[in-house]
Amino acid sequence: MLIIAPVLSYAQGFQVNLEGEKQIGMGHTGTGLAQDGAAVFFNPGAVAMLPQNYVQGGISPLMFQSVFNPAGTTEQFHTANKIAPPFTFYGVWGPKDGIWKLGLGVYTPFGGLTDWGTTWPGKYSSELLDLKAFYFQPTLSVKVTDFMSIGAGFVYNYGTVDLTRAIPLANGSGQPGQAELKGNGHGYGWNAGVYFKTESGVTVGITHRSQVTTTINGGDAMFTVPASLQAQFPQPNQFTASIPLPATNSVGFGFHPNSKWTYVLDMNFVSWHVYKTLSFDYKINTPFLQDTNEPRDYVDAFTFRIGTQYQACQKWAVRAGAGFATAAAPDNYVTPEVPDAARYFLTVGLGYKLASRLDLDASFEFEHLNARTQTNAYTQLSGTYSSHVYIPGISLSYHW
Repeated sequence: MLIIAPVLSYAQGFQVNLEGEKQIGMGHTGTGLAQDGAAVFFNPGAVAMLPQNYVQGGISPLMFQSVFNPAGTTEQFHTANKIAPPFTFYGVWGPKDGIWKLGLGVYTPFGGLTDWGTTWPGKYSSELLDLKAFYFQPTLSVKVTDFMSIGAGFVYNYGTVDLTRAIPLANGSGQPGQAELKGNGHGYGWNAGVYFKTESGVTVGITHRSQVTTTINGGDAMFTVPASLQAQFPQPNQFTASIPLPATNSVGFGFHPNSKWTYVLDMNFVSWHVYKTLSFDYKINTPFLQDTNEPRDYVDAFTFRIGTQYQACQKWAVRAGAGFATAAAPDNYVTPEVPDAARYFLTVGLGYKLASRLDLDASFEFEHLNARTQTNAYTQLSGTYSSHVYIPGISLSYHW
């Protein structure tokens, strides 16, 4: 029996976390701050504390570069230089001096693009994965007292996936077959938070972003195989799958020693343990095409982030940050869609006030994943992965 089910671990092992340029520049921190409209994502509880209303949007092109060295060789295989385009849009509105604000966030917390090509040794595990997850989050935030506010938002997720992998069935010219699966699905969740201002001037935020299970029904399964075996891979065919996008709990602290300096600390706990298996149910089965149930056994992961902002003058702000994240994929379950590993990242950012109500913010992130030598327990693909991520970003914010 041929095992040809796709692997969607890019969605599970790589959380994008590119939801605001100011926050990216400060090491992805924002749980304990009320900075701008991105508080809709980082802490809905802080939205009511924003002194103004906001409309803002940004984009952070993500370039994921990975190298695979097969075990026992000196060969190297690289992913293609392709760019995934995470973006954000936020709107925040409430009456002046009111105790409540409404918010809307549209952002992409999961997704990516990896292309290993059709000739590398792991082609039977993965050739191409293009995954996008769009979150839509209407939000309500209320100022309970002068020093505390709370907020919550409903989350609707729309996701698309397009992936290919080789099938070990060669045609007359020796070319292997290919499976391509394309589909879209949706899921639901919520985001809530509380925000405090302490007497010492320290600000504190606590948030919970719920698990969102994305269900794909009626995805298209397409197969290129030798003519003599086409009956074993019926077309048209469809598949169903459910993908759990994990919950995240965060706590953040903001320190404001004076009007120029801000220091921030965030800690995140991501519940990857929900990703135990990846199952695919094909509408039409044959002896060669069976439903699959691939083990993943992910473990919970932690992220630690620090950042700072220096308000050099009324027009300019300079930002920097750093962080470390543990791996979600355990040994023997690393896959090429994202060769997950413990990682560290460094960020810088710059803010410029174009006009009294218009801000321009830019950021840049470098992320290094530790080299990881693995033999996958399911596919037996064995070798060493080394990966880097480069992410520039820019946004505009209009506030009044």
